[in-house]
Amino acid sequence: MKNIDTLLHVKGESQFTDDLILPEGTLHAAVFSSPIAHGKITHLNLETAKQVDGIYAILTADDIPGDNQIGVIIQDEPMLAVEEVHYIGQPIALVIAKNADIARTATMAIAIEFEERPAIFDAREAYVKEQLIGAPRTLSLGNIETAWQNCDVIVDGKVESGGQEHIYLETQSVFAYPTENGGLKVISSTQSPNDVQRMISSVLNLPMHKIEVDVLRLGGGFGGKENQATPWAVMTALAAFKLKKSIKLVLNRDEDMRMTGKRHPYSSDFKMGLTHDGKILAYQVTFYQNAGAIADLSPGILGRSLFHATNSYFIPHVKATGYICCTNLPPNTAFRGFGSPQGIFVIESAIFKAAEQMGIVPSFIQKKNLLKTGDEFPYGMKVENSQAFSCWEKAEHEIEKREQKIQNFNQIHSLLKKGMALIPICFGISFNGALFMNQANAIVHIYTDGSISVSTGAIEMGQGVNMKIRQIVANIFSVSLNRVNIESSNTKRIANMSPTSASLAADLNGNATKLACLKLLDRLKTLAAKKLNVASTEDLQIKEEILHLKGEPTDLNWQSLIVDMYLNRISLTSHAHYRIPNLYFDESKEKGHPMAYHVFGTAILEATLDCLRGTYKIDSVKVVHDFGKSLNPLIDKGQVEGAVVQGIGWMTIEELMYADNGSLLTDTLANYTIPDIRFAPDIEVDFLENSENPLGIFNSKAIGEPPFLYGIGAYFAILQAMKAFRPTLTGQFSAPLTSEKVLLSLYKV
Repeated sequence: MKNIDTLLHVKGESQFTDDLILPEGTLHAAVFSSPIAHGKITHLNLETAKQVDGIYAILTADDIPGDNQIGVIIQDEPMLAVEEVHYIGQPIALVIAKNADIARTATMAIAIEFEERPAIFDAREAYVKEQLIGAPRTLSLGNIETAWQNCDVIVDGKVESGGQEHIYLETQSVFAYPTENGGLKVISSTQSPNDVQRMISSVLNLPMHKIEVDVLRLGGGFGGKENQATPWAVMTALAAFKLKKSIKLVLNRDEDMRMTGKRHPYSSDFKMGLTHDGKILAYQVTFYQNAGAIADLSPGILGRSLFHATNSYFIPHVKATGYICCTNLPPNTAFRGFGSPQGIFVIESAIFKAAEQMGIVPSFIQKKNLLKTGDEFPYGMKVENSQAFSCWEKAEHEIEKREQKIQNFNQIHSLLKKGMALIPICFGISFNGALFMNQANAIVHIYTDGSISVSTGAIEMGQGVNMKIRQIVANIFSVSLNRVNIESSNTKRIANMSPTSASLAADLNGNATKLACLKLLDRLKTLAAKKLNVASTEDLQIKEEILHLKGEPTDLNWQSLIVDMYLNRISLTSHAHYRIPNLYFDESKEKGHPMAYHVFGTAILEATLDCLRGTYKIDSVKVVHDFGKSLNPLIDKGQVEGAVVQGIGWMTIEELMYADNGSLLTDTLANYTIPDIRFAPDIEVDFLENSENPLGIFNSKAIGEPPFLYGIGAYFAILQAMKAFRPTLTGQFSAPLTSEKVLLSLYKV
């Protein structure tokens, strides 16, 4: 089953926003943004910039006909700054010119003066100064206050996790042009066409039906285009609307890195209590989330950190609290895992420290506390069909052999040491922070030549969702994949679509597509029953485009049946809506059933450390993952491999660095390091057998985000190697664990 997108990529024929053939007269935009982290604008002079040859216009907030506000959860994000700026890179003006180079040149001619104000870049400092966004949230289970007295061992500590740059291959890109009757068409590199449409409507004071947003595919997203594609799309739409011209805006890589938000850095405190035999009785954690200057999606991301604070473990007494801390950095945003990696890193650190104090291996505690069916999460939901033990037990067959090899290696090498870590995962599937988004629509057309067109809200961004939806259609109708085409995601065809995020695109849009196809199949069988003069459609089945009656082929085939449906005036178009059933959550009690289901898995990671240089290599990752019944094993395996490497990168070499004034120092791929093929470990992926998931499409399970969590194990594998070299070393939990940090820790006096 060849993925059409893959073939197009390899041949260089895939079209992205920047590849579109532009109409004659298209103008180009560049953004003038704040050079300081916090201050009041005292003077803004655009006149010199307007005199640059080739400039058509410079737009500011004064040119906005509607609301200068694009905040998606909290209304705290002006599209263009007016009186005050809150981070370096905050958009102030949009320059429109004959070409992009002229537009960028003109931005440098804009004169601006500020009254600078103190800036905050650290989450804990923001917390102390009460610079918070929204109210804190707390999830709890049991009675944390009385639980400590029953604990034999109590550990506490602090955990730091850094941000992470998305590094999608395609930077933020938009093309917009006016249509008749005062409308607009916007081609945007966004994971959320509905948000783009809605915000353009608000900013331009236009009804949503006048705005068409179209997305063919993205060159990667990872969450960085869920909400943060919106500002660029709205700015471009504003220019197209005001000038009545087609406008294109594409950020350069350094602009994209400086002006967009990252994965949220977290600073966290934990306290964990256990019995002598490794049972965790109590766990308390406080997250200080560095949101940046604007809420963006931070409330939802913090919620997922809280929901995943206990990872794959049952702990009877839990208290997890989170604060959204407002700093003067660009607004941090969605990233693969959406807050769960930050929460899970903390509890894995707590387990590591507890094992260290108890003189045992962390895996002893991990296995002892794995979730079982019927256990309760801190948010009130009971575990359904836990696969935590199944994944662990399948992985642990290799543990003893691997441990012995590592011991033998470490005994004969003085400056090279190996370490191993296990990490179980449990990841909830749903838009848990916004249950209303757990819905999707699909439209399926069958043409008279037998070909099929499918429109959904799923955005193809390299994860293979288009291929999976094609497979669903081909499977239901039992036709060739070549008959099925997936259309671009378009707000004129699919209204009110949910973002492609939360690992839900295949589940939501696939189920909607399935329902639409089943309606058409029912119509087709009803017609066939009449033609064959049979009373019921139950004995009719299409197999490889031939209609079968009671298992025997008939003279009717797919093509002839489709033509007959058309000639009999039977609709060859179907629309369907799908929503995940049985979801609810009481925000006042922080309890409910917010997840459709959970994904489980276990990974074993090994690392080799050069103790003289502080450098390391992640040697191997063995993953046992709960895919349910995989729709496409090749695509799913690729998703695991990519997520694991991305997770390892976050834990090890991807380090964001800022100057004292808040400017990003790691703003190019020359100074921000990401994993490459030489850094990537050997990855072995085992599919857990006999896993069922009725809520997933064809019993499959979501795959995009959960495997990212396995990368967290790399941190602890390196830490074990460090302890093999220096046994007195105590765990200090600060990610990324760069080679510099390793070296300083190994030889710290």
